[in-house]
Amino acid sequence: MSPDDLINLFPTADWIALFLTLGLWLGIGWWIEHPGLKHPSVTVMMAERRRDWMRVMVTREPRIFDSQILATLRQATSFFASTSILAIGGVLALVGNTEPLQGVVAEITEVDAPVVIWQAKLGLVALFLTNAFLKFVWANRLFGYCAVLMASVPNDPSDETAYPRAGQAAELNIRAAINFNRGLRSMYYALSTLAWLVGPVALIVATVVVTYILWSREFRSLPRSILQGKT
Repeated sequence: MSPDDLINLFPTADWIALFLTLGLWLGIGWWIEHPGLKHPSVTVMMAERRRDWMRVMVTREPRIFDSQILATLRQATSFFASTSILAIGGVLALVGNTEPLQGVVAEITEVDAPVVIWQAKLGLVALFLTNAFLKFVWANRLFGYCAVLMASVPNDPSDETAYPRAGQAAELNIRAAINFNRGLRSMYYALSTLAWLVGPVALIVATVVVTYILWSREFRSLPRSILQGKT
């Protein structure tokens, strides 16, 4: 089947739902990372706390506490990377055998589509999961770089290299956190994309709900109020 034939198999509503999903995924990610000074997101506020962390680390003795925190962060990235790769394997297994999936969907909707349609829809789920996996792996690597820089910070706070290196460690820590959050967002949208199996309307609804959840947690959540000192 040629690409043109595959494109023609999808009605206009499916294309609208697909582009809306991709647009909201990219849009909410940009908004979270570039919210503006008046209404910062949790991600942006936590970035400042990470810088504070590294500045405090310079004078903390011993630094076992800092290493334990970083180890916990790396464990989280490893866990989600492993989860993503398992999920990718499950989706690829369904792509190779869509009959069980067609049976489940048939009980929910009367949609009757060629196998290639189901495979294409599952392919989008796999793409989101793959992106999540790559982000988690890179976040894990960046936390590793951060650990090396933290170890290179002199114990003497008066050393001229102490605070500059701590600042570099903070920026690497922030980049790792950004990539970790991007991986989480991809997993959220991978879940919402599963609704496309039911139809374009279900995909639109699921995407809007997921986008709202991500927005509310960054801009209207209790943790945000705590970080702002409002509770």
